[in-house]
Amino acid sequence: MRIRRVLAAVIATAALTGVGLAGAATATATTAAPASLTPGECIDGGGTVDRANLSSAHLPTCKGGKFNGQEVD
Repeated sequence: MRIRRVLAAVIATAALTGVGLAGAATATATTAAPASLTPGECIDGGGTVDRANLSSAHLPTCKGGKFNGQEVD
């Protein structure tokens, strides 16, 4: 009888730990920054669209704010 209680506690702990790890992975995935931004996303993040370094190989970048240095598409 005692073994069953201990086994149940171990299983419950493992299940709750798994839920915690899945939640942490989801939180990390949703906060990752996108590869390129729209001008509105840059501005909403507190930055400005910098078009000073335009060429065939470069897109405008977001200057300042949350997405500083990311390309604006």
